[in-house]
Amino acid sequence: MSEEILINVTPRETRVALVENGMLQELHIERASRRGVVGNVYKGRVQRVMPGMQAAFVEIGLDRAAFLHASDIMRVPQVQPGESEEPMPPAPPPPITSLVHEGQDIVVQVVKDPIGGKGARLTTQISIPSRYLVLLPYSRVIGVSARIEDEVERARLKSLMVDLVNGSGLGYIVRTNAEGQPAEALAEDVDYLRRAWQIIREASTTTKVGDRIYDDLSLPLRAVRDLMRKEVDKVRVDSRETFDRLMGFARQFMPDLAERVEHYTGERPVFDLYGVEDEIQRAMQKEVPLKSGGYLIVDQTEAMTTIDVNTGSFLGQRNLEETVYRTNLEAAQSVARQLRLRNLGGIIIIDFIDMIDDEHKRQVHRTLEKGLARDHAKTMVYDFSPLGLVEMTRKRTTESLERQLCEPCHECGGRGSLKTSETVIYEIFREITRAVRQFEASQLLVIASPKVVAKITDEESTAVAELEEFLGKVIRFQADEQYAQEQFDVVLL
Repeated sequence: MSEEILINVTPRETRVALVENGMLQELHIERASRRGVVGNVYKGRVQRVMPGMQAAFVEIGLDRAAFLHASDIMRVPQVQPGESEEPMPPAPPPPITSLVHEGQDIVVQVVKDPIGGKGARLTTQISIPSRYLVLLPYSRVIGVSARIEDEVERARLKSLMVDLVNGSGLGYIVRTNAEGQPAEALAEDVDYLRRAWQIIREASTTTKVGDRIYDDLSLPLRAVRDLMRKEVDKVRVDSRETFDRLMGFARQFMPDLAERVEHYTGERPVFDLYGVEDEIQRAMQKEVPLKSGGYLIVDQTEAMTTIDVNTGSFLGQRNLEETVYRTNLEAAQSVARQLRLRNLGGIIIIDFIDMIDDEHKRQVHRTLEKGLARDHAKTMVYDFSPLGLVEMTRKRTTESLERQLCEPCHECGGRGSLKTSETVIYEIFREITRAVRQFEASQLLVIASPKVVAKITDEESTAVAELEEFLGKVIRFQADEQYAQEQFDVVLL
């Protein structure tokens, strides 16, 4: 599989695209005016403790107070010093009132950006990532990513880390990128993380409430740190300044891959070269076409995302069951890609076309899981429900692509639909009747959108004449281009 990372830098916005076999799979955006705060460490102060929610609201210097749940408050180490076994399942947290109190200063890390009307989500269980490791300073755990499946390699990495930690009292998670890496590479990361933790500890005692103690890397550096793998052929960046920074970072932390970073100087924009801009536009649409002629309908709501699969124009070659099966297989692959591309998270319900054969259901389910295997976000997929739905979850840490790039429609208020002209006309009739009964006037002027006025003076002219006769008033209409379809004013003259 061929992979490339494209980095497009402008003065106020940076975009990173992960392209696999010529197709856009992931898009990450960072704007100067709205840079994400996930991974940042702050010195905060507890504003309110909510026993009924087992949570507290903490002031960390953002626009809204952040949310800290009792389960995210560090208590005691999960294993004893020197042990390297996986942690036991966490016990239910004690009452929040026994963990924090109002006015208390506390060092916290952001684990989820503010999304919608919700503040950031916090934890006191700080973790600091590097190229190959994640430091857990308040833990004693030495764990290995579940995505490293080779048991011999898992044992090698754990043994190396036990020797490197050497009773330091710090915990580490070995990341997927560490697979096959020598002891020297891991040792460099251990030294880097120890220095970073020492800086955080010292800063936490001298900074004031609301100050940022630790700032995660900028998007280009995070992209290279998190997305750069042996499978990545090239990292193309169109900014000389960013290229120089990336090269310095790569030479220090991944010297064997540094030669794959190149400065793109072509005349065509780097995103146009791979059709990324077109893919972004398509990712804003609800309908996703499938090659077979079927299509998906992706509908994101506040509570969940629903994905409906339809056969469309695909007629198949044999019978209905085979047609449905082939469409669902293609849809499962497309769904996995769309979740990554659109950065959809939370609860996701997929309505595949009904299948009778249980083996077909298993194959579709397996195809979906296989497609999600390359997803960097944690996912959990459940079997087909009795209604034929697949329920799944995908970890959400930042806003979806649509929420980052779009805003609710001013015409419909985010509903996704408008009242028909006919509905608006009948609202106007009711408002006229209400106004005449409340106030004295010889005639009335209705100002509305051109479409509504055209319909009311043409198709509804008889109804207007009957209303004038019933009320004994003259009603005039005026079209105004500034009025949206649902907007109107009734003026008494």
